[in-house]
Amino acid sequence: MKNETKVVLLTGGSSGIGAAAAELMAAAGMTVYAASRRGTAATESAGIIPIRLDVNDEAATVAAIDGIIAKSGRLDAVVVNAGNGIAGAIEDTDDAEARFQFETCFFGALKTIRACLPVFRRQGHGRILTVTSVAAVIPIPYQGLYSSAKSALLMFTESLAIELKGSGIQCGSVLPGDTSTGFTGARRLTAAAEREDSPYHDKFQAYLRKIEHDELEGMPAAKIAKAILRQLQRRRMAMRLTPRIDYKAICLLARILPTKLKLWIIGLLYN
Repeated sequence: MKNETKVVLLTGGSSGIGAAAAELMAAAGMTVYAASRRGTAATESAGIIPIRLDVNDEAATVAAIDGIIAKSGRLDAVVVNAGNGIAGAIEDTDDAEARFQFETCFFGALKTIRACLPVFRRQGHGRILTVTSVAAVIPIPYQGLYSSAKSALLMFTESLAIELKGSGIQCGSVLPGDTSTGFTGARRLTAAAEREDSPYHDKFQAYLRKIEHDELEGMPAAKIAKAILRQLQRRRMAMRLTPRIDYKAICLLARILPTKLKLWIIGLLYN
């Protein structure tokens, strides 16, 4: 099995964690196809090739990968980073808003990975790295749909790892905690969440102030980018890599604490 990663498809590559990761990977000598709806790169670099791509368009995703193979002759890894966020109580979230949350974070990831797999199989190697979240293992109130989408993506990645055993294709995830990026400002709120007659209105507004503060004071995007690069440079990717020791501890506690105690603690923090 080949272990050297030279050519990478990175989704959500125009800003935030994606832009930071593209810069680090290019500096490490990789050719990075930084995909985004805008088709722009945050920084100019010989190793970063911006491409316009909506991961929800399966045909466009297949065409983009064909273009990468035609130009570079190979694709060694895909970093699935494109995502979005919606906040509001579950009762205040309608079907369209729930689908919006899952469309890019989960189904866009599914389409991207599914389009890469035939290439990886032909080569006999490839790496699939998903950017999930600590929220995938910690149920976050008022972002329950975001937690659910990231949890689905994490379980999908680990199920795929089992299915691909022996193929030469590796799977792994990076689980960021609070990170200071434009994601905070871009997060959508459910329509009902902003109505004063919502039974959750006051608690939700207090939660929103706290989570926005935590994110804006959180890790720099470069911290997550370093974790992504570390995964791609390892001989064997870790199934889960959680940057920063406090978030590692949180994920560990989430596995070992009784569920009622875990939910009580989360409720104290966020509700």
